[in-house]
Amino acid sequence: MNTFLVVLVATGLRSCLSQVCGRAPPENRIVGGSDAAEGAWPWQVDIQQGANANGHVCGGSLIAADWVLSAAHCFPTPSDVSGYRLYVGRYQLNGFNQFETVRRVSRVLLASGYESPETGGDLALVQLDAPVEWSEYVRPVCLPDAGVRFPGGRPCYVTGWGHIRQGVSLPGVGTLQEVMVPIIDQTSCRAMYRVDAEGTDVVDILSDMICAGFQEGGKDSCQGDSGGPLVCPMGNDTWIQAGVVSFGLGCAERNRPGVYTKVSAFAGFIRATVPEVRLVAAGWRSTAAMALVLAPGLACLLLS
Repeated sequence: MNTFLVVLVATGLRSCLSQVCGRAPPENRIVGGSDAAEGAWPWQVDIQQGANANGHVCGGSLIAADWVLSAAHCFPTPSDVSGYRLYVGRYQLNGFNQFETVRRVSRVLLASGYESPETGGDLALVQLDAPVEWSEYVRPVCLPDAGVRFPGGRPCYVTGWGHIRQGVSLPGVGTLQEVMVPIIDQTSCRAMYRVDAEGTDVVDILSDMICAGFQEGGKDSCQGDSGGPLVCPMGNDTWIQAGVVSFGLGCAERNRPGVYTKVSAFAGFIRATVPEVRLVAAGWRSTAAMALVLAPGLACLLLS
């Protein structure tokens, strides 16, 4: 094979990797959670702020080579991004990470009308100062289009480096945590938040929110997990991001499941800002959805 063809094939394969979203190793699979396997969630981003060695403030997810999806409340002053550092390919907060890359922030765009997590619109698009290189440990997650629904009871995963319970930081080297939480339909979630609700406990679950967790509590996202991804399996080791960690009352409390920003509600904003992102437009485990995800992979095979 001549040099030109080698370069052409290598360039094509890198391009293909950038298009195959949501792929994670098949065997590599927060409060009540456990250590994730290294590389199990290759879109996970660690958002740090300040000069401290461990200035972890939020999580995020890679959606393109130079764009990260996170929560609006992670960026209280979006016009000032000078203090942020974003780590991709990271596994441990306080350990050695051989596959990690760090980037600064170029700009942050918040969803229109955002005021607070409880009033909705808690979503941010964060542009990196330079694109990242795709690898087995750094890949984008798939995102849903506006018509995608995540029915109650579907098992999904939330990941992050947040507290392991209220007020208790992740100990030791700070290994990325994962926990399975089922989707809770909007009607049930509203009813749970009305149980023993008084004063500031009154929470309305809006149309751009999605809930996940257990009525009895015990497993949940917590402080420091904000902005991180809630992802659901599509089949064939492919994952789609249903939500962004937004807020809750306490951590893993009974009748207080985690509330997430519903990603599909912001498909228009995402598409207009990051046109290269592929939004999955089909329903749960449908043939069309799988074709959209797998087609670029088949193109890679043909190219190679």
